[in-house]
Amino acid sequence: MNKQQQVILSLGSNQGNRHENIEYAIALVHQEVGTVVSVSSLYESDSWGFDSDSFYNCIVILHTNISAIKLLKKILKAEKKLGRIRNNSSLYQPRIIDIDVVSYGDEVIETDFIQVPHKHLQDRLFVLLPMIEVISDWSHPIINKTISELVKDCSDAGSCKKIASLTAPLSKIKLENFNYIAVEGNIGAGKTTLVSKIADDFNAKTVLERFADNPFLPKFYKDQNRFAFPLEMSFLADRYQQISDDLAQFDLFKDFIVADYHIFKSLIFAKVTLAEDEYRLYKTLFDIIYKEMPKPDLYIYLYQNTERLLQNIKRRGRSYEQEIPASYLEKINNGYLDYIKTQQDLNVLIIDVSERDFVKNQEDYIFVLNEIQNKIR
Repeated sequence: MNKQQQVILSLGSNQGNRHENIEYAIALVHQEVGTVVSVSSLYESDSWGFDSDSFYNCIVILHTNISAIKLLKKILKAEKKLGRIRNNSSLYQPRIIDIDVVSYGDEVIETDFIQVPHKHLQDRLFVLLPMIEVISDWSHPIINKTISELVKDCSDAGSCKKIASLTAPLSKIKLENFNYIAVEGNIGAGKTTLVSKIADDFNAKTVLERFADNPFLPKFYKDQNRFAFPLEMSFLADRYQQISDDLAQFDLFKDFIVADYHIFKSLIFAKVTLAEDEYRLYKTLFDIIYKEMPKPDLYIYLYQNTERLLQNIKRRGRSYEQEIPASYLEKINNGYLDYIKTQQDLNVLIIDVSERDFVKNQEDYIFVLNEIQNKIR
């Protein structure tokens, strides 16, 4: 997954119920465009560039992994859904909602379709003052001035005052109520992607599995009978060492930690891949290690059907995974589900994402977050 970009949006309205329009726009952007992680207060300002009723404005910070052009297209669709009718006039006009892209990461883009940073942001107090609240350390990549310096130099003499507070949609999802979340799933289920997105959006610490460094993995996919036991033993040793080292860096009572694996996956895979006598030996060693491991406050299992898993595996293109048979993936899925049924002291959440894509579709990502939030209640 491409790293998420931090985007700054400016929202404005001067028709109808302006406060309500802004709140609807924030909710729609969060649901369909990108994850709204922070929102400024609501400001009232004089209309800029024409005589009309005053505007309500705010600044929104969101995360997204789509391109700037795709982002703008989604924003235009959102504006239309909110009742904005655009025309070809170059003159400023009253509008029920206006959503401008102020910046897109650190990028400088200038095309006929989009220009970022916004060419007028340094001239508008209704953009600069809310920005100080939510992203005070931002600097203009072209002008090379901080927000405070831009405010000081701004020639905008119009009125701009704070009138109300606004709430970021993400603040309603209290994932931090859990100190330690483990996200699990079959090969290709998207667990690492989900963990990375959650870590970005909720400022969490991550524990990510180091699967690519295992020298037995490519050999195992070519000759499972020969390399199953050394593979599973090396995974167990590495997972034990890594999770011990990584969790030791954090405070399990204060930090918010998300991991893309739980050490019990070692037993699940071993049961599928090992012969019966090898598995008995393996489980004896595993039980000794497992007693020492911290248990997650929430264990999330991302379920995907086999057909979708095979599509994901093919798409990500790891050569040594391309020959994984469907029967093997089905055994792993069944192993996880059987394991989950036996866990009386583990807080488990199963999310079926077979028909969802939480990378490409913002609505699907919000669905996953809401499923987790429902588990908190």
